[in-house]
Amino acid sequence: MAVEHVDVLIVGAGISGIGAAVHLQKECPSKSFAIFERRADFGGTWSLFKYPGIRSDSDMYTLGFRFKPWTAEKAIADAPTILNYLSETVDEYKLKDKIRFDQHVKRASWSTQTGLWTVEGTSAGKPMTITCNMLFMCSGYYNYDGGFTPDFPGRDAYKGQFIHPQLWPENLDYKGKSVVVIGSGATAVTLVPAMADRGAGHVTMLQRSPTYMVSRPSIDAFARALQRWLPAKPAYAITRWRNVLMQLFFFNLARSRPQQVKNKLLEAVTAELGPDYDIATHFTPRYNPWDERLCLVPDSDIFNAIKDGRASVVTDHIESLTETGITLKSGKTLQADIIVSATGLNLQMLAGMETFVDGQRINFGDRILYKGIMFNDVPNLAMWFGYTNASWTLKADLTSEYMCRVINHLDKTGQKIVTPVNDEPDMETGKFVDFSSGYFARALDSLPRQGTKLPWKLHQNYAKDIRLLRHGTITDAVVFSSPHTVSEAVSAPALLEAAE
Repeated sequence: MAVEHVDVLIVGAGISGIGAAVHLQKECPSKSFAIFERRADFGGTWSLFKYPGIRSDSDMYTLGFRFKPWTAEKAIADAPTILNYLSETVDEYKLKDKIRFDQHVKRASWSTQTGLWTVEGTSAGKPMTITCNMLFMCSGYYNYDGGFTPDFPGRDAYKGQFIHPQLWPENLDYKGKSVVVIGSGATAVTLVPAMADRGAGHVTMLQRSPTYMVSRPSIDAFARALQRWLPAKPAYAITRWRNVLMQLFFFNLARSRPQQVKNKLLEAVTAELGPDYDIATHFTPRYNPWDERLCLVPDSDIFNAIKDGRASVVTDHIESLTETGITLKSGKTLQADIIVSATGLNLQMLAGMETFVDGQRINFGDRILYKGIMFNDVPNLAMWFGYTNASWTLKADLTSEYMCRVINHLDKTGQKIVTPVNDEPDMETGKFVDFSSGYFARALDSLPRQGTKLPWKLHQNYAKDIRLLRHGTITDAVVFSSPHTVSEAVSAPALLEAAE
């Protein structure tokens, strides 16, 4: 039986994969493509997570696609509203027939001799093989099988319900019950007010250390006013750029004047909770703003729940779980009918796929990222990875545009292969991203590196990336070739020499 072939295989049907497919249709209309989704539904994060209150942690005018205006009322939107937006996109661009569910990609092998990726895995549990010229990895950055849960002492002794938000049980009854949410990141900050609002007896956020929080209205009054006076597209574009520039300004200010920004953030929390609340213990992090991602609080919801007595924050370390709750190192105890371990994700590159280039297994922890998209000496493979200091989709859209430019350049020159090649083997490298969150720290050895100069240095800056990816050259530090001109034995330096 003949093996199926597509020009481009997109792995993942979340925001990145759906966006990449639309860009391909618009900018490379002659190319065949398929979207492989491991799960039974599209939407990625927004269809996977089912915990109460799940919502965006950035505004939808920047988390939305560049090509499709966000017109819903709330800028900080819940998962069902985001899924509706993605469903509209799938329908508008006729992508339903392109998405194939229950496709688990496990191995990808590149052959320079043929200029093809051979992708293997399972389709509805049965063996599957497909070939493609380009492999677009739009599978996100975490393991969908399960999140990170520390090995809590006494876990087996606890008699209540113990839950990780990534595996939220359907129809969980928490009305009138005491809930402890372990964690202080975006998931915990979402869960605590949502469960308090929906009938929990009391919700305690138990944290080892605080996170910076900033309150913002869920409805953007500026955007709604523009929508009343302007057509959807220009209103969206203006709002999008306004929010992008505000994000860039705030991030740069946080890096250049961290103490000043820290003071302003803590003043805002004090204004929310009052001067008598212990801000120093519960809301003053040990790190500077944007060393880790800030937590967005829509409409002051968690602060309101704390002021009303429906929620509280405890800053302490866990000594042990007991039959009825948690004993803390301070000697205090927390009673809990339900414990939610909002302790983070397990980061996973490229969906955990085994990857081989001409028979050599690739460890992406040994690779350097090219423009934040490709990897040195790995041909025709691109990874979608968003910003840590702004909305994911801003970078995802630019990545799609860039890869479409590359495909069109290959067609124009009659070539088939694009390979990033580092001609400075002694160049210093650093961490993938300048970010200290736990899930990045735990996966450091498996993450690619970045260089100290372009095109190997990453920007966490949308405006700079527009110049680099939308308008910049696509011929720097890469070799374009064809299968008949490059043999499997050719090394990276030889590729550069051949290109010259």
